[in-house]
Amino acid sequence: MSVLLVEDEPAARWILEKGLREQGYTVVAVATGREALDRALAAPFELIVLDLMLPSVDGLEVCRTLRSYGVMVPILMVTARDAVSDRIAGLDAGGDDYLVKPYDFGEFLARARALLRRGPLVHADAISVGDLMVRPGTGEAHCGGVRVPLTPKEFGVLQYLATHAGEVVTQQDILDHAWGRLEPDSNVVEVYIGRLRRKLEATPCRVRLRTRRGHGYVLSDGPAAGAES
Repeated sequence: MSVLLVEDEPAARWILEKGLREQGYTVVAVATGREALDRALAAPFELIVLDLMLPSVDGLEVCRTLRSYGVMVPILMVTARDAVSDRIAGLDAGGDDYLVKPYDFGEFLARARALLRRGPLVHADAISVGDLMVRPGTGEAHCGGVRVPLTPKEFGVLQYLATHAGEVVTQQDILDHAWGRLEPDSNVVEVYIGRLRRKLEATPCRVRLRTRRGHGYVLSDGPAAGAES
């Protein structure tokens, strides 16, 4: 398993690199955002471990740039910033999971294994639900003939909901698919559901994203019986 490790603190980089190699991973370790982009765009990796506070190009910009080039390798973000707004910013940039320093190395390995098991995103040509069209290949969605402006993570959540249109999907389902793992008390799913609902309602879209209280969420074409907004 090949890992690109991006960490500017020498001691932390050495510890993580040593620990990963002892677990059998092949590791390329770099210290700057620019080096990370050069490496990730030049050769394939199965996982990127990305510190957010980096010299030259910060981790958020590294992540956004890789996603814009179609690099869909799982990205585990590592940072000392633990506010919910910081996590959302990282996920919006295209990160798959977010680990706050200081952390236990065992938890780090568990999250890395979860992302490696999931692997890179596999794209279908298009997913349609009523007048909603989700195009994984381009990361774009149109509803009622109008483009829906989405961040990479919003798109990932909408894609999952569209794949399971008409079904009730739980908060944990969305966490497992879109992030792999987050703290159980995180409200990040509610934040993203609220954003998606407002963006869909701002278009002529017939499709509605509804909440089934105590159960989960349903994306459906028109009113969903028994669903609550």
